[in-house]
Amino acid sequence: MQAAPAAGGGSLGLLMIVAVFAIFYFLLIMPVQRRQKRIQQMHRSLKAGDRVVTSGGIRGTIVSIKDDILQLRVPPDSIKIELVRSAVAQVVPEDGANKS
Repeated sequence: MQAAPAAGGGSLGLLMIVAVFAIFYFLLIMPVQRRQKRIQQMHRSLKAGDRVVTSGGIRGTIVSIKDDILQLRVPPDSIKIELVRSAVAQVVPEDGANKS
C-alpha cells in the first residue's frame, strides 16, 4: 500500500522557488538597477567644463555638448575629439582625486 502524499508538499516547493527568486532580486537585480540609475543620472548632469574619464581610459575636459555628442579637449596638445555621452565612465572631482 502506498501512503498518500502530504497535503502541504506542493506549496512548500512553490514557497522555496519564490524565496530563491526574492534572493536573486535583492542580491543581483536591484544593485544593477541602482548602478544603472546612477550612471544615467551622471550622464544627464554632464556639462561643459567637467573633467571626465571615458570608458576607453581617455581623460579630458568637456568643451561642448550637443544632444548626445560631447566634444572633449584632451591634453597635452588640446586635441578635440567627439564622443557619445554614454562613453563617459566617470566625472573626475574638482580636487583632482580619482573616485573609485
